Order: sequence, then C-alpha cells, then structure tokens
Amino acid sequence: MTKPLHTELPLNPHVAGLPPYNAGMNIAAARRQSGRQDIAALASNENPDGCSPRVTAALANLEPSRYSDPACTGLRAVLSQKLGVSPDRIVAGNGSEEMIAAICRAVLRPGAFVATVCPGFGLHEIEALANGASVEKVGIRPDLDFDIPAIIAMLERGPAIFFLSSPSNPVGPALDHEGLTRILAAVRHETLLVLDEAYFEFTDEDTPDGLAALSATNLSWVVLRTFSKAYGLAGLRVGYAVTSDVRLARAVSAAKTPFNVNAAAQVAAVAALADEAWMRSSVARLKHERARVADAVAAMGLSTARSQTNFLFIDVGRESPIAFDHFLSKGIIVKPWKEEGYDTFIRVTIGTPLENDRFLDALRSLARP
Repeated sequence: MTKPLHTELPLNPHVAGLPPYNAGMNIAAARRQSGRQDIAALASNENPDGCSPRVTAALANLEPSRYSDPACTGLRAVLSQKLGVSPDRIVAGNGSEEMIAAICRAVLRPGAFVATVCPGFGLHEIEALANGASVEKVGIRPDLDFDIPAIIAMLERGPAIFFLSSPSNPVGPALDHEGLTRILAAVRHETLLVLDEAYFEFTDEDTPDGLAALSATNLSWVVLRTFSKAYGLAGLRVGYAVTSDVRLARAVSAAKTPFNVNAAAQVAAVAALADEAWMRSSVARLKHERARVADAVAAMGLSTARSQTNFLFIDVGRESPIAFDHFLSKGIIVKPWKEEGYDTFIRVTIGTPLENDRFLDALRSLARP
C-alpha cells in the first residue's frame, strides 16, 4: 500500500516568521557546555540577593491543589494601595511579558503600525508582529542615550502602539523630566503609549515616575512593572499593567488566559510588597556595585551606557558571540547582543561582589591584546 504524500499544514504567517527571542543561557546549560560547576549567571538580570524571607515563609503555607484567583484580587488590592490607582485599572500577568502580548492582542489589527526603539526589548517587536502589525524602530544616539527628536518624529506618524522602556532595556538610561515631558506632548490621541518600567526600582531619586506623569495626561497609556527584578521573583513570573482607564484594562484582561498568574506567584508578590525595606536594601547594594563595576569598565577604556538598571550594556570591541564564548569558558554567563549595529555589545547583570570581580577579571583578559 502506497503511503499518502505528506502535505504541510498551513501555519499562521504572522507567527511562523517571527524573529527568535534572545533569551539568556540558564545555569544547567552553561554547566553542560562549559564543563564548569561554578557558574556566575549574569545574563538575565535576576536579583543575586534572592527574595525577601517573607516570601519564603508565605510560600510554606501554599495549597497547590487549588486553582489560583483568576482576577488576582488580593494582589491588585495591595498594588492599588501602593500606587494610588483603582484596582479595576490594574491587570496582573504571568510576568510583564504576558501583558505585552495581551496589549497587542487587545489593541492591534492586521496591518497596524507599531513603533519601538532599537536596541530594545525583543518582545515589544515580537508580540506586535505576531498580531499582524508592522514594526519600525527608533535608534538611540551615538552616546547610547534616548534620541528624543527621533522619537517625537516617529510619534507624529501616529503608530497604534509605541513601546518604550525607561529605564531602557538593554541599554540602561532612564528618561529625565524634560525628555519624558517632550515625548508625552508628542503622543497623538490614536496612539497607545506603553511605558515599560521593569527596572523602575533601580532609578535615581530625581528620575521621573512614569506612572505619575502619565496619570496627569488625557492620553491612552499602559505602564508595565514587574516583580522579577528588584523583588527577586523571576522564577515565579508575575508582573502587572496599570492602564489609563477601565475600558482598556478590561480589554487587556480579556486578552490574557484565565488563571494566568499561578497561586505561588500571587502569594509571593503580596508578601514581597509587605517587605519593601528588604527590596530597597537590596537595590541600594546593587546600585553601589553597579557604580563600582561601571568605573572599572571605564578604566579599561571600554564604552558603556549610563545605567539606571541592574545591568550594564558594554561595547567589548569584538563580535558578541566570541565574547560570550570567552566568558562562558570562565564560568560566566552574559548576554551577547544581536541587533544590527550593536553586535559588539554584551549586557551583563550586576551580581554579587565576587561574581562582579570574576566578570571584571574575564573582561580584562578579553580586552587584552
């Protein structure tokens, strides 16, 4: 009997051709590939201090056989008190990444035009493309800071969504008051401004609070924040979106999956918010280490952006995959950047003092002729 010819199943063309997300290598893979056990994981901007002890204590009482609250009622209530925003304008997600996907699904139609910055967070582009939109990018300045006139020019074209991370991921700088004010004045009524503040807790005291600034406008907007970085809950995946109005929040909520934030993540996030002192202490240590590492990198004559995050974006002067292999041979995971024009850059997380010293030693040997 002749076997029938295989016919290829048609796939969604918007998804089939998506660019890959540049995820950092995990510790297990690094051990296998490098043959070393002493891995310093400095690729994914996790908190080397872990999380608050209150989180660990709260998780001990978790009942895993029960579904989580699909509305994240308790978490949204605590966030509402912290932020001074009605809970019906807050949507919790399986990391802020899920919120990016839900926003695109709620707002975009095939053929829509979305804008973002370059280099940038990959999912701002990927999720827009997955929903049939076209994406255009605004480059940063040669000094690795925001190009405000170029951003304004892009906004004047009226994209359906403009994704902007401040502080910038992967570069590091945050918008100042003047830059943010000029951008907000340029946003048109048909554009949804999505301000991704995943690294908000690491900013300087004089950095504007994007949520406060946007709340004073009549624009359509979303502010994204996360528990993955400063609060140390990257493995549990919980973030949230604060929206300009209830109608937008309902649309974003409808575009996510039910039970999207698991029970452990909800319990952990509430416990983390109850121990802000732990978070602030951890952030202060990391900011001190960030300054120390940045000074050491500058002393090597290497270019790095000013950072208000828990990482540095460094031009190592050679192709980033070569640099990645060099660091991995030393038991250190960094993220090689792959966007065109920035392929000699790496992004490195600020780790413990010992991990940072290992990184600096490896960087010196890479830079040595």
